[in-house]
Amino acid sequence: MGVKVALAIAATVLSFVQGRAQPDGGYAEPGGHSTAGLTATAVLALRAAGAPVPDAATAFLRAHETGLASTEVELVTMAEAVGGGVSPGLLDSLRALEHPTGAIGPAVNSTIWGVLALSQAVPATTVRFLVRAQAKSGGFPWLLGAKPDNDDTAAAVEALVAAGVRGRPVSQALAFLRARERPDGGFELQAGSGSNVQSTAWSIQAFVAAGAAPPAAAFRYITHMTRADGSLRYSALYATTPLWVSAQALPALSRAPFPLR
Repeated sequence: MGVKVALAIAATVLSFVQGRAQPDGGYAEPGGHSTAGLTATAVLALRAAGAPVPDAATAFLRAHETGLASTEVELVTMAEAVGGGVSPGLLDSLRALEHPTGAIGPAVNSTIWGVLALSQAVPATTVRFLVRAQAKSGGFPWLLGAKPDNDDTAAAVEALVAAGVRGRPVSQALAFLRARERPDGGFELQAGSGSNVQSTAWSIQAFVAAGAAPPAAAFRYITHMTRADGSLRYSALYATTPLWVSAQALPALSRAPFPLR
């Protein structure tokens, strides 16, 4: 896909995401209400696309730091970091998730997001925990003992690279992702589940993070999922959660892997 086409699609998706801002400063799906998770995802999408992060969005996140699940704490930490700085209380909540084993939160998935949130201050025990969580197939599961999947593997690549890991763990993970690519150019969460935009976007970010060229067909697949209002379909069959899907795809379209700088 040409750079101009990719940028045009990114601009359309960005306009949709910006249009989901609510009077309370948060972001919501059509017909829904603002949540910290969606707002953080939208903020990261805005930053990845080079758009300004509204002060109201940062204020919304800081007003909703309590009662968050572990991955939400990590996601909001990442969003606050690009929106002016992480509040001390939220950073304390993130550090409280660390375990002596190196895990952050209850799962591999939460550890991946924890690494991305901590960025340059990742404990060595956490890096070792994450590397050991990699399956023989090269993939990463969301939870120890679970089946590896595309999205957690792609996020793990971003986390490994952010933590300074190179070589075999990253190359094996990329090989796992390449096996998830479908003839239509998209990537699937699990073998046989069919292509979807979010898995495709996660894969693109992983390739960019690792310094590898993302498949051009992946961008074409996302292009074909564009809707008239600028949002993206989840897949050829489903058009659910347009804000979540569109906001997660925007960093990939902008070739901006996590953690954002």
